[in-house]
Amino acid sequence: MNLELRRIIDQVSRDKGIDKELLITAIKDAIRSAAKKRFGARLEIEVTYSDDSGAIEVFQFKEVVNDVVDSGREISLPEAHDLDPDCEVGDMLGIKMDATAFGRIAAQSAKQVIMQRMKDAERDQVFEEYKERKGDLINGIVQRQDPEGFIVNLGRTEALLPPAEQVPRESYNKGERIRAYVLDVKKQGRGPQIILSRTHPQFLVELFKTEVPEIADGTVQILAVAREPGSRSKIAVASRETDVDPVGACVGLKGSRVQNIVQELRGEKIDIIPWKPDEAMFASNALAPAEVSRIILNNTNRSMEVIVPDDQLSLAIGKRGQNVRLASKLLGWKIDVKTESKYSKSLKEGYLSLLRIPGVGEITANVLHEANYTSAREVAESNLEDLMQATGLSEKKAASLIEAAQEMLGQKKEEGEAGAGSEAELT
Repeated sequence: MNLELRRIIDQVSRDKGIDKELLITAIKDAIRSAAKKRFGARLEIEVTYSDDSGAIEVFQFKEVVNDVVDSGREISLPEAHDLDPDCEVGDMLGIKMDATAFGRIAAQSAKQVIMQRMKDAERDQVFEEYKERKGDLINGIVQRQDPEGFIVNLGRTEALLPPAEQVPRESYNKGERIRAYVLDVKKQGRGPQIILSRTHPQFLVELFKTEVPEIADGTVQILAVAREPGSRSKIAVASRETDVDPVGACVGLKGSRVQNIVQELRGEKIDIIPWKPDEAMFASNALAPAEVSRIILNNTNRSMEVIVPDDQLSLAIGKRGQNVRLASKLLGWKIDVKTESKYSKSLKEGYLSLLRIPGVGEITANVLHEANYTSAREVAESNLEDLMQATGLSEKKAASLIEAAQEMLGQKKEEGEAGAGSEAELT
């Protein structure tokens, strides 16, 4: 048994990459626990292992005393002298127990510990392997469906594709090969839990990396992604090299590259947009294929008014507002699309509201309008320093304008509240 135990420990340590000391410690702990269970939990038990012979030895430690009260934990001085003539009262004496009684326990414990350590080691190895793959694409085979989602076989382990990470209207059949994005890897008692996603925006980015060498090597960068999984996506791309067209690189010859991704996403439409540092130009690109006439930016609250020809409104907004919604996500700005006719009307009404501010004539109204103050409300809500800087007006004149606009709007509001069911709106 001794040599056999040593051989098993050495082989498992070598083949499975498990630290030999961990195996030995676990076996010793198991035998100590078995001894206490058999002879009493209060006993002081120590187990030793000889690496040379593979022998297991079990010792019970007792305190040397003059008068024995607890025979399980104490030994009289005369009895102790029979075992060790040099011991004295107060010493702890190790008494070797019959190791043959633990032969079967040692063998059984060794088997159980080694099996458990092998499982633990394999789980740890799988966790470490897939922890490094978080954020990567991975291929697997759909194994089954349970209440938590689809279970995907990755070879060495299984992964979960939860309902929240599944593309709407996509179906997966048992045995079907599937590609997904490793969203998270969690360490659990029963082994690592690998969470997959096919809806994450980064899934789209990783697909482009596999299809477009220029993205893989960093020549072309994907700087923004907006996605409605299963329906439509927009990506903004830029090139580090002036002679490399980022959109053309992503599209590929006759659209081959982007079509491969569309097929993987089962028909999801993909708009590839050239990124621009200028927000207005970027917005104009993002709203394609609609034509844009003018864009008014509000940097304070990151919003913009986009003016389009009347016949381009539905194209700019898109079906159920999808085009403008995705463009807004792509830019990180709130986008309000207006037609030229509606904008002209609101511009006229706004200009007239400037003229209604007490003390404002055509010259001042023109100054305000040219400084992009298009309504009395904008003047009333403006900052004094911003108004002075934008218009070149003196502090006294700018302050009086703001005060007059606020008073006018306050009075207008009161009139509106006084009228039964009437509404006063000042653009």
